[in-house]
Amino acid sequence: MTGLGEELARLPLYGGSHVLLTLAALGTGIAISVPLALVVVRIRPLAGPVLAVASVIQTIPSLALLALMVPLLGRIGIVPALVALVLYSVLPILRNAVTGLLEVDPDVLEAARGMGMTDAQILLRVRLPLALPFLVAGVRTAAVWTVGVATLSTPVGATSLGNYIFSGLQTQNTTSVLVGCVAAAVLAIGLDTGIRLSEVALARRRPRLALGLLAGLGALLVLATAPRWLERPGDAGLPVVRVGTKTFTEQYILGAVLAARLEGAGFRVETRDSLGSTVVFDALAADEIDVYVDYSGTIWANHMKREDAPGAERVLEELAQWLDAQHGILSLGPLGFENAYALAMRRDRAQALGVDDLVSLAPATPGLRIGGDYEFFARPEWKAVRDAYGLRFDEEQSFDSTLMYGAVVQGEVDVISAFSTDGRIAAFDLLVLDDPRQALPPYDAVLLLSPGARERPRVVAALEGLVGSISDTAMRRANQLVDLESRSVREAAESLAPE
Repeated sequence: MTGLGEELARLPLYGGSHVLLTLAALGTGIAISVPLALVVVRIRPLAGPVLAVASVIQTIPSLALLALMVPLLGRIGIVPALVALVLYSVLPILRNAVTGLLEVDPDVLEAARGMGMTDAQILLRVRLPLALPFLVAGVRTAAVWTVGVATLSTPVGATSLGNYIFSGLQTQNTTSVLVGCVAAAVLAIGLDTGIRLSEVALARRRPRLALGLLAGLGALLVLATAPRWLERPGDAGLPVVRVGTKTFTEQYILGAVLAARLEGAGFRVETRDSLGSTVVFDALAADEIDVYVDYSGTIWANHMKREDAPGAERVLEELAQWLDAQHGILSLGPLGFENAYALAMRRDRAQALGVDDLVSLAPATPGLRIGGDYEFFARPEWKAVRDAYGLRFDEEQSFDSTLMYGAVVQGEVDVISAFSTDGRIAAFDLLVLDDPRQALPPYDAVLLLSPGARERPRVVAALEGLVGSISDTAMRRANQLVDLESRSVREAAESLAPE
C-alpha cells in the first residue's frame, strides 16, 4: 500500500483538476439556469415542460449519464464530464430560482406596478433580488452534488479525485480511498461555505467580505491550475505520450510499466487511469490516448463480434489485421502472458459437488449462484460459455472485481468469473474449471498503439522491447504484490521491468 505522502503528492493534480471541473460545471449551470428561470417566469406555460426535462435528467444515474456522453459526443475526457455535470447542476438551481421568483408577495408586485415599473423592471429589480435566498440555496445544493458526481468522471477519462477512489478500491489501498473522500468532502464544504458567505456579503452590503471571497476564489483557481504550469524542470519541452488503463489491478501495473519505459526513453507521460473497456478502445482509435494493453479475447468477442475460437495464434494474426484495417491501430505484439476469463470455485465446494470442469458443472448449476465483474454477464464470452455447456445458474450477481473473490470464499456465491493471472486464485485455494469445448477465446495481453502513435518511431522503439517480456508467473506475482501483500503499483511494475 502506498503511504500517505505518496498519495498526497498526487493531490495537486487530482484535486486541481476536480476543482476546475466543478467550478466550470457550476458556473455554466448558473449561466444556463438563471436566464432560463427568468424566461419561464415571463412565459408561464414553459415552467412545467422545462422543469420536467430537468427532473428527468436528474433521474438518470450519474455514472450512466457520464457514460452516455462519450458516444454522444464522440470523445473522452473533460468535455463529456463537463456536459454531464452541467446537466446535473441545472435542476436544483433552476427549480429554486423559479420557485423564488414565483413566490414573491403579490402586494409587493402590485406596489411596484403602482410606481410605474414595467414587467421587465419588476422581474429584474424586484423578483430577482427577493428570490436571491432561494437561488443561493439551489446553487449550494448544486455545488455539493457537482463535487460528488465529479468523482465519477474518472472512467470517462477526466482526471479528478475519483482517480484516488477508483484505483484505491481496485488495489485495496485504503489510504488512497480516504484521501480522495476527505478531499472531496473538504471541497464540498468549502464551496458551500463560500457560497453562503457570498449571500451574506450581498445581502448585508459588506464589500470587504466580498473582496475576501473573490481573493479566496482567485487563490483556489491559481492552486488548481498550478500543476499545469509548474512542470518539473525540463519536462516542458518533452514530447508527450498518453497511456490508458482499465479499472483493475493488472491494468494499473501495466500502465506503470509502460510509463516507466516511455519516461526512460525521454517522453513525458500522461496517464488516463480507470477507463471503461469500451471507452479506452474508442479513445485509442480516436487518438485521444496513444497506448494501452488490451486482451485478444476482449477485442475478438466485443469489438470484432467473433464467436469462434480458432486458437491463440490465429486470433492474434486476424486481430492485428482487423485493427489495422478498421481503425488504423497497431498491435505491437503480445506481452507474453495470457489473462483469460475462467470460471472458478472453492476447491472444497467443487469436490463436494463432484465438479472439475464446465461439463460436470452444468448439471449442478440450477442450485448454484454465480458472481462476475461488472462487465461479465453483458459480454458475448459469457453467453458463449453459458450456451456451450447449458449453464443455468439460479442467480447471477455482479461485483466489483476486488470483492468477487471474497464473495466466493465466504460462500455468498458458488462460482465466479476469475482472471487467470490473479494471485488470489492460488492464495484462496480456488479451483479453475477446465473449458474442454474451448468456448472462451484466448486472452493474450497485447500492446496497442493508436494511429498517431504508430507513426512515431521513437514511441514504437521504446515499447517494442516489452513484447514477449512478461510471463504468466511474473504477472501473477506482480498482481499478488498489490492485491495480497499491499505493495504499491510502482513496486509491482518494477518487478516486471525487463532486464
